[in-house]
Amino acid sequence: MMRRMDATGILVLLSLLMLVFGGGWACGGNQKAQTDSDSVSQKDDEKDTQQTADDSDDAKKDGKKEEDEEEAVPVELVTLERGPIETVLRFSTNLEAESDVKVFSQAARKVRSLLVEEGDEVRKGQVLLRLEDDEQRTALARVESQLAKATREYTRQTDLYEKLLISEQTFNEATYEIEQLELALKDAQRNLGYTAVRAPISGTVTARLVNIGDQVTPNQHLFDLVDFDSIVARVYVPEKELARLRPGVEARIIAEAAGGEARRGTVDRMAPRVDPKSGTVKATVTVPRSEGLLPGMYVSVELVTDVHTDAVLVPKKALIYDGDQIYVFRVKEEERDDLKEGEWRVERLLIEAALEDRHNIEPAGVLEAADRIVVAGQAGLKEGSLVREAGKKIEDAEDETEAD
Repeated sequence: MMRRMDATGILVLLSLLMLVFGGGWACGGNQKAQTDSDSVSQKDDEKDTQQTADDSDDAKKDGKKEEDEEEAVPVELVTLERGPIETVLRFSTNLEAESDVKVFSQAARKVRSLLVEEGDEVRKGQVLLRLEDDEQRTALARVESQLAKATREYTRQTDLYEKLLISEQTFNEATYEIEQLELALKDAQRNLGYTAVRAPISGTVTARLVNIGDQVTPNQHLFDLVDFDSIVARVYVPEKELARLRPGVEARIIAEAAGGEARRGTVDRMAPRVDPKSGTVKATVTVPRSEGLLPGMYVSVELVTDVHTDAVLVPKKALIYDGDQIYVFRVKEEERDDLKEGEWRVERLLIEAALEDRHNIEPAGVLEAADRIVVAGQAGLKEGSLVREAGKKIEDAEDETEAD
């Protein structure tokens, strides 16, 4: 019985020892595993940090490389030249004839004969048509007869009055009668004259409004006459332009309906006042007689107020507007350091227009003939921008030297 209890105790003691020493070995193994894991993780972190640093250095190198290799902007360049330029004021209006006359009848009669047609040129005083004049001729003959008789009686009365054979009253009555008949004669002659309708000016018949046999009435419109030598163009000039305008200034008249050819004219006169409502002054431009220019025709009028024959010409397409200021980009020919062949730096210049026309301006100083400026592609440029001429291949000058 005692031996059996000793064996049981030994077994229990051995089990406890195995539990104690087995747990220690497990803890040691776990601790060693954790230490190994921490070491690997630290190495991975160091490796990631090194990779990030390397990536950052590469990015800096790439950025520096891109900065060093600035891309040139393709533009169109033009070399400035000298030439004539003029300042022009442009207007649109309709031609007018200052001598444009309507002919009216002055008697109520029937038309007997027409002596002119539309398009005929007539002289001042020329008969255009005749009305029936039988009554007028009869009335004139009657007055002439009465006046002849009264004249003879007046001569006799004068002799008697000088001899004091008649009273002064009788002589005065004879004088009054002959004066009245002379007035009647003038009336009869004038009425007869009304039956012959005459041209009040020299010109061209532009309208005939009556036919043979028509019964006309006083003040009836019969003809239109126009003197084509009196054609003018009236334009209304803003008062701010008055300092540049005066009589004698050259003008060009362009009528598209007449072929678009420019006819030369001059400013003949200017109104002596400014219209307070429109702020303009009326200027009358004389137009030399020319085939194709007709009254009422729509024309463009150009008044040449100033001319420079040897000006530096800057194309308007090169201009950049910034509010009221005007800029251009000029090539810096002298700054060629570290630039490829065919590339340039540009500078932004403020200019002021001395004269301008439709296509060019003349700058007040700053630019000279032979300067090169940007005329296309300048919208995104700034001071010192790198440019190249569009359509041309760019070659590195250093590469060419090494190749040689």
